[in-house]
Amino acid sequence: MRNLVLLATPVDFAPEDPGPLGLWTLWSRNSGLFLDPNLLARVGDNARPDLPGRLAGAATSVFEPLARHAYSGAPKRPYRDERVETFLAACRWVDDGIPFPGEAFRRWIEDFYQENWLARGELELRGRRVDLSNIVCPVLNVAGAQDYICPPSQAEPTINLVGSDDKEFFVSDAGHVGLMVGPVAKGEVRPRICGWLRP
Repeated sequence: MRNLVLLATPVDFAPEDPGPLGLWTLWSRNSGLFLDPNLLARVGDNARPDLPGRLAGAATSVFEPLARHAYSGAPKRPYRDERVETFLAACRWVDDGIPFPGEAFRRWIEDFYQENWLARGELELRGRRVDLSNIVCPVLNVAGAQDYICPPSQAEPTINLVGSDDKEFFVSDAGHVGLMVGPVAKGEVRPRICGWLRP
């Protein structure tokens, strides 16, 4: 790999400032009580234990109920400007989830959120331990200051875990979706990524 750009990529799921979606991680670790992801993963049929797309996205939208459903009743008016169109497109994208494989969901919750194995260096995939220090290519790690799904505190530890000499952590004043679409993405994030990749 020549270069690696990480965009809103959580690595440490139990930081001191976990953000709203990570608070239950610390609680479950300290209390000894764990969310059983198997209960949610079983909502699909037995042959294909998938988590329905709408249910998989429910946790991330609980903090923005307006954003999740605003587009559904939005009138088609000729004076809607670019900001409104961007907002409505993002809402439609958030609501367009596909079924999430039950086993992948189980591993995601247990291995990452509850056990924090990636940051602790204890995660194994296909019988091999995942060692982030093996990443030695240049790394640009981008996070959003307003991102409640992957707060900067979950993304920043990557800089200390990768083995790269050329690495940079950049925090933009954007939310999770705002890193990809909207004025901040267009005017700040994408130019910063392109400028970093160019040399």
